[in-house]
Amino acid sequence: MRRKIHSFFALTKPRVVILLQITGIFAVISHNLLEGAGLTQETAETILIVLVGGYLTAGGANSINMWYDRDIDPLMTRTSDRPIPMGEISPTSALIFGVIISIIGTMWLYLMANSVAAFWAAFSVLFYVFIYSMWLKRSTPQNIVIGGIAGSTPPLVGWSASEKSLEVSVDSLGSMFSSVTELGSSMPWLMFLIIFLWTPPHFWALALYRSKEYGEVGVPMMPNIKGNTRTMLEMKAYAILLMIASLYSPIASGNLDEDGVAYHALRWSCFLLSLWYSSTVWRIDLGESLDKSGRMPTAARSFFFSLSYLAMFFLLLVSSGWELLGVSGGILICSILIIKLEFDSRNKMAASG
Repeated sequence: MRRKIHSFFALTKPRVVILLQITGIFAVISHNLLEGAGLTQETAETILIVLVGGYLTAGGANSINMWYDRDIDPLMTRTSDRPIPMGEISPTSALIFGVIISIIGTMWLYLMANSVAAFWAAFSVLFYVFIYSMWLKRSTPQNIVIGGIAGSTPPLVGWSASEKSLEVSVDSLGSMFSSVTELGSSMPWLMFLIIFLWTPPHFWALALYRSKEYGEVGVPMMPNIKGNTRTMLEMKAYAILLMIASLYSPIASGNLDEDGVAYHALRWSCFLLSLWYSSTVWRIDLGESLDKSGRMPTAARSFFFSLSYLAMFFLLLVSSGWELLGVSGGILICSILIIKLEFDSRNKMAASG
């Protein structure tokens, strides 16, 4: 019984889902700080609501994805140990499980938060399943780019859940569109944009040395179709766009004086953080030998550093809610983390070399 529960839990891709929900939690905290509500018991309750609803909907989408990919997962090393290829869960059970928890998660957000939060959670599930999994993934090397829209929605869910008065309008298509996009601030949309622009260089860094298996099962990854050089060019383009988008951070915050120190500190710290991450993309060496694990060391380094980058960027955004004191603390924390990451990485590369 315990093994069965663990297998169903694995269907949800917990590590991926938890990372996504962290961005939703950051959105809740940022909303309450920027709106002047502070961190209260209501903040904790909203975080719990978003965490439960977000996990169920995202986990359900992942379960349905595993059901759909049941024909190719057994053929790839990276996915062959998933519950369906291992025979631990039947494809039908995975599909039913995914649909049920997706519906429960959407209804949870509808009842406990509001209809706009439920809308964005349902949108994410439907987009990931029908647009990405069933269409884009096996038809275009831009699958990760467009499919990244689904993974960018947790901040919209978190912010909407915090903005209690939001409701989906059904009077007309125009009013419906306005009701789900006008969230009272541009901050959740900046968070959405950052995740969207971050997704291609993050995943393509992995694809540079893991795309062969995908090509063999008919999934057109960018390195296989366009080559590593073209992939690197597009990764650098998205890294540049990340740096440009980061300059909008203090404007999205909306609570900082344009002439104040905190405003400029937030802008340039977000920019420099993005510049640091971009440097990891630029330092990828396509000519280097693979390590013992079959990884391209500099590409793997960029892939893992990108996870820290996203967390640190959101930390800086949230810190703006405490104005200069918060931004200063965020800069200090990020600086320490970057120094540690670089130090550990250099030591590891020196030891392996």
